Amino acid sequence: MTEPPLPPGPPPAYQPYPTTPPPPATTPAPRRRLPLVLAVLAAVLVLLGVVLVPLALVGGADEPADLSEVVVHEDLSNEHTEDDVTYETVPPAGGRHADVWLDCGTYDEPVRDENAVHDLEHGTVWITYRPDLDDDDVATLEDALPQNGILSPYDDLPAPVVVTVWGRQLRLDGPDDPRLALFVEEYAGGVTAPEPMASCAGGSRDPAGTGGTEV
Repeated sequence: MTEPPLPPGPPPAYQPYPTTPPPPATTPAPRRRLPLVLAVLAAVLVLLGVVLVPLALVGGADEPADLSEVVVHEDLSNEHTEDDVTYETVPPAGGRHADVWLDCGTYDEPVRDENAVHDLEHGTVWITYRPDLDDDDVATLEDALPQNGILSPYDDLPAPVVVTVWGRQLRLDGPDDPRLALFVEEYAGGVTAPEPMASCAGGSRDPAGTGGTEV
C-alpha cells in the first residue's frame, strides 16, 4: 500500500508544549544582618558611656562650694553666768556663758562650752572635730585656724568637723571640706558677734576655763 502524498509547501513549525513560567528568583535574606546591627548598637552605647560618664563626674566636681548649709541662730543671750548652761546646739553657737574666755590656739582635749561661748562673743572662730581624727587631719585644721580662733576636739560631734561663730554654724565633711575656708573668710571678722572688736587673746589656757581674765 502506498502512502498518501505530502501536502505541498514546507512542513509546519514545531509547537512546544505550553508550560507555566517559573517564579522569579528571590534573594535569600542575609542571616548575619541582625548580629551586625546589635554589634553596632553595643559599640555606640559603649562610646556614649566613655564620653558621658566622665563628663557627668567632671560636671559634679565643678560645682562650686558655698555656704548655703550654714545654720543661723538668732536671739542669743550674751549674759554672763557662773552656772553650767544647757545649750540647744552641739557645739553651742552662743548664749549665756562664763565670765572667763579661753586663749586663742589649739587644745588637745575638749574645752568647757561656757568658756568657749565667751570666745564666740568676742568674734572667735571655734573649730571642733571628733576625737578620733588622725594627726594629719588635725594638722590640716590647725593650718586653717585664723589668728582669732580656737581648735579643740569635741565628744559626740554631729559631723567630722563643725565650725562655729556667734549665731552661725556649719557641719563639714572633714578637714579638707572647701567650705571651711569660705566660712572663715566670711565670719572671721566677728561680723555676727556682740563684741566684734574683742579677741580670744589673753584668755585662760586651761580647757576647764579656770584662771584667765574675767570680762
